[in-house]
Amino acid sequence: MIKIGLISDTHYYLDPQIKEYFADRDEIWHAGDFGNIEIASELQNIAPLIGVYGNIDGQDIRNEFPLHQRLNREGLDIWITHIGGIPGRYCIPIREEIDTNPPDLFICGHSHILKIARDHSLGKMIYMNPGAAGRQGFQVFRTVVRFSIDQGRLKDVEVINLGKMGE
Repeated sequence: MIKIGLISDTHYYLDPQIKEYFADRDEIWHAGDFGNIEIASELQNIAPLIGVYGNIDGQDIRNEFPLHQRLNREGLDIWITHIGGIPGRYCIPIREEIDTNPPDLFICGHSHILKIARDHSLGKMIYMNPGAAGRQGFQVFRTVVRFSIDQGRLKDVEVINLGKMGE
């Protein structure tokens, strides 16, 4: 079993609560828009970090993290990217691959909208967007997600509310 902390759209700000919420995680996954490399360094001090760059990220992040991550954990095929769209309306650059080779778990950020759903049109694929953890954007609440993967199954999925924007 592996414990994951999922975060996105930090936009130059890492909430101090993240250290506590992700302290027991085996890995942290960041779905893009870090803001700067210091955010990545702070997260790496908590747990090993897997990430992708987002549209606001500069060369410092792009040199360290790819546009897409396709990985396997505990028998689960996972695809992480920043701009992915939503179930039924995936972004054009990834639509063909997601239709022909869907992962078990598709993770993206960008929209700042927390959403976890099964996309029945793609079999058993689960779509996950952790919302935004940073202080920039239109979201009402800043959120992250924690979960475990055990023998190819998601377990203990938990949405963590970090507080309202501006708090």
